[in-house]
Formats: sequence, C-alpha cells, structure tokens
Amino acid sequence: MKKIFISLALVLTLFRSYADEGMWLPMLLGQQVYNDMVKRGLKLKPEQLYSINRSSIKDAIIIFGGGCTGEIVSDQGLIFTNHHCGYGAIAAASSTQNNYLQDGFWASDKSKEISSNLSVKFLNRIEDASTKVLSALGESQGAERAQKYSKVMGEIIKEVVGSDEYKDAVVASMFKGNQFFLFVYDVYKDIRLVGNPPESIGKFGGDTDNWEWPRHTGDFSVFRVYMNKEGKPAKYSADNVPLKPKYYLPVSIKGFKDGDYSMIYGYPGGTNRYETSFGVKLATDITSPTLVKLRDMRLKFMFAEMKKSAAVKLQLASNYASIANYWKFFDGETKQLLKFDTYGQKQKVEASFNDWAKGKPAYENIFNDYASSYASWTPYAKHRQYINEGIMGSPLMAYASSWLSVEAMLSNPNVKADDISKAMEAATKSRKAFLADENKKSDQSILASAVAMFYGDVDKSQHPKGFYEDLFKNYNDIDQNPYKLFAADVFANTMAFDDAKWKAFTDKPNIEALKNDPAFNAAKSFIVNYTSTVTPKYAVFMNKTSDLGRLYLKGLFEMNPTKMNSTYPDANFTMRVSYGNIKSYNPKDAVKYDFYCTLSGVASKYVKGDYEFDLPSKFLDLYKAKDFGPYADKKIGDVVVSFITTNDITGGNSGSPVLDANGNLIGLAFDGNYEALSHKITFDSKLNRTICVDVRYVLWCIDKLGGAKHIVDELKLVQ
Repeated sequence: MKKIFISLALVLTLFRSYADEGMWLPMLLGQQVYNDMVKRGLKLKPEQLYSINRSSIKDAIIIFGGGCTGEIVSDQGLIFTNHHCGYGAIAAASSTQNNYLQDGFWASDKSKEISSNLSVKFLNRIEDASTKVLSALGESQGAERAQKYSKVMGEIIKEVVGSDEYKDAVVASMFKGNQFFLFVYDVYKDIRLVGNPPESIGKFGGDTDNWEWPRHTGDFSVFRVYMNKEGKPAKYSADNVPLKPKYYLPVSIKGFKDGDYSMIYGYPGGTNRYETSFGVKLATDITSPTLVKLRDMRLKFMFAEMKKSAAVKLQLASNYASIANYWKFFDGETKQLLKFDTYGQKQKVEASFNDWAKGKPAYENIFNDYASSYASWTPYAKHRQYINEGIMGSPLMAYASSWLSVEAMLSNPNVKADDISKAMEAATKSRKAFLADENKKSDQSILASAVAMFYGDVDKSQHPKGFYEDLFKNYNDIDQNPYKLFAADVFANTMAFDDAKWKAFTDKPNIEALKNDPAFNAAKSFIVNYTSTVTPKYAVFMNKTSDLGRLYLKGLFEMNPTKMNSTYPDANFTMRVSYGNIKSYNPKDAVKYDFYCTLSGVASKYVKGDYEFDLPSKFLDLYKAKDFGPYADKKIGDVVVSFITTNDITGGNSGSPVLDANGNLIGLAFDGNYEALSHKITFDSKLNRTICVDVRYVLWCIDKLGGAKHIVDELKLVQ
C-alpha cells in the first residue's frame, strides 16, 4: 500500500496545477478553476470571461498576424499589440527617407494610417470535435493515423469554411490526440498601422535585456482593423470604415500593488509540459545547444553588417530580431532544465507510471518503446538542426533550394511548356523578394561557417556524398580558408545575383544551367542527402513518439480519472486564459526584484548613441521636466514602464492583454524571465514571471512622446 501511495503521489506531480500554472481553454474553465480565480481576486462572472450568447472578453482578443496576440481597445477597432509583433509591418512601411522603425510614427488622423499585409482573426465559436475525429481515426497508428487525421480535419474545415476567404478554422488536438476541438474564426484583412514608438523605445535594451528582469522596453505598437460599409470583413479599400467590435477592453490607469490579481488572454503557441525524460535529454544534450550555436554564428555576421549602415539595419532588422529572440530562449531553457534536474524529475514520474502499468498490455511497454525510438533517432538529431539552422540558415541556400522544384519540372518530359513558363515567372518573382532582403556580405560568411561547422560536428557517415571531397580538392590554397574560398566562389558565380545569367536561364530554361550553378549544387547536395537519409527516420520517429505520447497521457488519466477535468492541455495557438498575481520575487540568495520598473530606470540605462540603450532627445527632455501627465503612479510619482506577474504564458502570447480583477487592461505581456525559461517543458511556481509593458507607459509614449493624444481619447479610461 505504501508503494502504491508513493507512486500515485509522484504521478500527480505531472498533473499538479499551481494557482499560477495553467493555460486554460476559456470555454472549459470548470467550476473548480473559476472558484480559484475568484479566490485569487477575480470580480467577473463566468459569462463575462467567455460567452457565445453575449459579448465577452473573448471577443476583444485577436490572433494578430501569423503568431501573436492583440486586443481591441476602442469602439473604432483600435488594436494594441507588441512592437515586435508589428515589427515586420513597421519595417515594410519604412524607407531610408521615412524610417518609421527608427523614428517612430503616429498617424495624425485615420486618413494617414498606413495599410499593411497583416490580417487578424476573431474567434467566432468552438465546438467539441472529438467524437467525429476519433471515430475517423479508429485504432490506426503512425503514418496511417496522421493521414486519417489530415483527411478528417480537412473535411471538417471545408464543411465550415467552404470557399469563404474571410473564414478560417482549425481542428486542434488536445492532450496529445485524446481530445479535439474545432475553432472557427472571422478573418479581417484590412489592418492599418496607426502608430509605433521609435525603435529605441520599442526595442530598448535589445538583446542584452531580452528575457531579463528588470526590463525597460516599451514593447507596443498600435493598429486598426477595418471593415466594409456593410459591416463585413474586406480587403483594403479607401471606402472601408473602422470596425465596430462586439467588445473592447476598458483601459485602467489607476495602478496596482504587489499581490493584485492579474489575468492574461491570448494565443500561446506551444508547450510540451507532458514531455518525457527522453525528450528532455535530447533537448539539453543535442538539439537546443546546436540551435544556440548556429544562431549565435548567424547573428554575429548579421550584426557586424547592421552596425555599418542604417539601410542594412533596416533590411535585416526583422529577420535578426526573430533569430535573436529564440537564440537566447533556448540557451536559457537548457540551463534551467539542467539546473532543476527536469530530466531526473521526469524519470521519477515515469518510474511510478511503469509500476502502475505492470500487467496492463496497453501501457506496460510504453517506455521500452520510447527508449528504442529515441535510440534510433538521436544519432541524426544534430544533422536535422544543422540543415534547418545552419545550411538553410543561409538565405542564399534556402532560396537556391527552391530551384529543386524547377529542376524536377525540367526533368519531366510530360510537363507542358506553358507550365514551365509559369514556373519561371514565379521563380523570378521569388528571386525579386529574395534580393530585396539579401545582404550578401553577412550571408557569404554564414554559408562559409555553416559548411565548416557541419563538417566538424555532424557524423562523417551522414555527410553529402562527394561534397567535401570536391570542396577540399577545388579550394586547396594552403594559405586560404577553403570554406571561405568556396563561399566566395558560390556568391560570385551563382545566377541568383547575375541578372544576365538569370534572364538567359528564364528565357530558355534548361537543366545544364542549374547543374552549372554553384549555389544550386551546394543546396541540392545537402537537401538531397538529408531527404534521403534523415527525413524518413524523422518521420518514423515522430509518428512513433506521437502514438506513445497519446497512450501515455491516456494511461495517466486512467490512473487518476478525476484529473482530466481539472488539467489544462498543452498550448497549441488556441485561445487560453491564465491567472495569477502581480508579484515581486527573489531570483537568488540575498536578491529581491521588485514588481515594477520606472521611467527613471529607463533614463538611468541611457547611453548616447548606443545600439541598444540610446533614447530620443524628446524622451530625455520630458523626463527631466517630469512631464508625466496623468500617467504617473500616484504612490511613486513616476511612470511605471513595466511590471511582472506570475501568469503562465509562452510564445504566441506576445501582445496579450494583462487584465485586472475587473477585466480592465493594465498592460501587454511581452516576455518571460531568464530564471524560468524552462516553461515550455516545466512550470516553475516560484520563479516564473511574465514581463509586461504597463499601459500607462504606452499612453505616455503615445500622448507625451508621440503627440498623438487623439489616439488616447478613443479609449475608455478607468481612473
């Protein structure tokens, strides 16, 4: 009996939901979770959080762009989100003459707002699709199950969406394929930039402060969603009018104190809280360190060129920011997983599961099968990272690899000339986009280093056949680096950069031109080798571990059947709500971090002309004059720039609204803290903090720094 008790206690640690832990589906909160929210300070009724019959908070929360969250904050469709979420649109609207990224932008009225290629999605409804999906899947496994899932998912979506381009739907898997929900969205495609602070505000602190607390970044931008005059979603038109939303968030400038309730809505992208010890070990030993190493290399070469000119900085800014963000994340995640022995903790849970599973045929061999599957895949895991983050981390290689489809078409005698002509038109369009973003100097260095690092780090038996033999044969000057010579030759002779060669090829497409192109040959060598040797093994590995993960979760719920109704599924970019408190913390012995940062802290970090810590002169003038307007915190006499909460979030929550107990907007979530970057795999109840830009700082930047009080006047302020 004692052994059974200890075993179950260990398993329950996997399902344990601390008050602050959990990314909950708002329509399935359950009474137990709702009661805990009220106990923590919530003042709202369940139907105010989520309702299908009346307007509720969920109607103000949007998917912004491809991977962020935003919120509607006015009755005229005004959107708040993070600066880094709007970064690409701001960069696209900028030029060296009108550098809105560098200098900031505020539309003086709606006619001056700038159109973008962004879209946003409003959640229309959610339906339980488990019965239909599971019935279609039956007892199938592996690749067959994946194919059946894709088929039934497509059928469900087609039935709901049809040909309506302003509708979208997703059939999302929960608990590793044990439940399924259909999410239906309304899509709006006329999204306009209303304003953004200068990059020195929106990215203040740069990579140095990324994932760190204290943090003084004004990470916000402002957009607006438009509809046609009939009140329907529409593409951009000068005749469109601002959206009249079902619900928008009031904005509180009252302030808060340590311990106050906080709630975050949004679209967290992905967690793997039910990962096994095998997955943790693979991540800490191979995949994450390799990713960090390769991204570090790419960032170094990009940054060296970005420092040289404003034009290059603007050109590479969006891509650099994307690479840098998760470079630091995976470095921190690895360190935290090792520090807290997550591998060992997972092993304890798995040992208790194995004790319970003895004599149960469906479950007793799960972890033997896991061990076998990981043993087969692990030797190839580094190769996969080197292709994705190294070789294809070179923009030229990624672009040249797209020519493989052209080669296949030219090699097929049955392909019609008209189809080839269309393919060449598409390739030319793709080339134009590539050249617009390409920085040859940094890319050439990336290619040379990636090829060199692949040679040294990836098992020789997995190298592309003949590639390195030819490289060392052709570039054998004893005084020169062969990898640099190789990269220089590729960049000097590929038709990707030669207009005359490209025109000759597209005018008369032929296999010989491709075979003679050094960029294509290099990309083909690595891609063909990878797809023939690694891709099949990865597919087998993913299908097998998917089956095992589904069975493992099913077994855990059988061990403790009451837990399924009070346990949250992994994040998967579906709407979630998390709750907790604004709270200071102690990251290490003798150190305490307060729960907020101020304008004074921003000024104290200022370094004139610095890439990460410069500030606009107007900012400094306003600060020196203590011109804080109504946005200063009454207790401290300063503007609160940022604050921290105990909320559970992850990537995709960027731009999410941080709400008080009454559902008023008090900030925008934009980051996590370095001490708890293991949060995708395990939640740390003591150290986990969400870093949020205070809405009062947002309004101060709009009003005082940007001179755009008309935007603030749109809001429903709670004072």
